[in-house]
Amino acid sequence: MLPKQTHVMTIAGWILSGLVILFLLMDAGMKLAAMPIVLQTTADLGWPGDAAMAQTLGTVLLAATLLYAYPNTKLLGAVLVTAYLGGAVATHVRIGSPLASHILFGVYLDIMLWGGLWLREPRLRALFPVTNPVANPVAKKAQD
Repeated sequence: MLPKQTHVMTIAGWILSGLVILFLLMDAGMKLAAMPIVLQTTADLGWPGDAAMAQTLGTVLLAATLLYAYPNTKLLGAVLVTAYLGGAVATHVRIGSPLASHILFGVYLDIMLWGGLWLREPRLRALFPVTNPVANPVAKKAQD
């Protein structure tokens, strides 16, 4: 049996997902436009600071974000965006960026991305329940 889906959960999930989608679309657009700040930042991170690299990253991010935004492919998109952001986290770790503001930024986005999906998708909540086995007799019975 699937967990109950409330209207509030659906709205909250779409708000979280929408914020992530808007941010990622903006980031992808800046990369596709090969804005000077993007080229400089990419070079500062140790990657080739040319338009081709920025546009490649922008294309990958745009494709993953659109897959996440489309309801039928949202899970695939979430996995691909998570992989993309994992690369961003690894890049910041490699160059010694500050932890809370730079290294963990991709983690914060992923928490919002998966949190929004978890709130609006009962099947995901059934797969990853957040329950207290003592308060939930079904979960307690499954543990025994």
